Amino acid sequence: MIDLQSDGAGVFTLTMNAGENRWNTNFVRAFASALDEVDASHGPAALVVTSASEKFFSNGLDIDWVRASEPGEGGDQKVFGREFMQLMSRIITFGVPTIAAVNGHAFGAGLMMALCADVRMMRSDRGFLCANEIQIGMAIPDEELALFRHKMSGSAFFETVQLAKRWTADAAVAAGFVERALPLDTLLEGARRRAAELAPLGANRKLYSASKERIFGEAPSINRADGAAYLLRSRT
Repeated sequence: MIDLQSDGAGVFTLTMNAGENRWNTNFVRAFASALDEVDASHGPAALVVTSASEKFFSNGLDIDWVRASEPGEGGDQKVFGREFMQLMSRIITFGVPTIAAVNGHAFGAGLMMALCADVRMMRSDRGFLCANEIQIGMAIPDEELALFRHKMSGSAFFETVQLAKRWTADAAVAAGFVERALPLDTLLEGARRRAAELAPLGANRKLYSASKERIFGEAPSINRADGAAYLLRSRT
């Protein structure tokens, strides 16, 4: 479901390997467990998140599981909303630099996860970023809207959440919320190289996380109910 590898020099690679990588409670917990391992490391560090699939980075919420009468292999349905949002809050304020190497489609919750990373790099030849909730008859939660507002320009935010725009790599780079578009065969290498550049910032986990808290959560300008990290963390 989740594979975590380290290069021994501080760069960790978390690979989601559950097919379309749809989010349910067990997937959230497996992801969180991998973050625990990164957290337990010492010294310079950075984290790259990618997918084993070349078609899907993450195809969003596990809708069939959410709507099923029995939880099945996805785990406890009742706690999913709270645990998922808290995981997103943890990623957005994680104590080491994070890079999303988006090598396939990222829809809904998959786009959320990518936006929680510090840096996004995207496959150049195919794949879309899209918040498709409005297309499938779902209201976008306030926590998700707060995250998008802090990671996107006003125009990109509107096109994403209201018009369900499907962003190509080039368009996302032009809009400013993806750093680079790379061919698939160099994407992961490029993301790891960027992670190695940023890893020294992760040597002081407390400072790096606190700095992101000041931007996204419980601190000066957004220490209020519409702050992205605050909202994600406070989901009940």
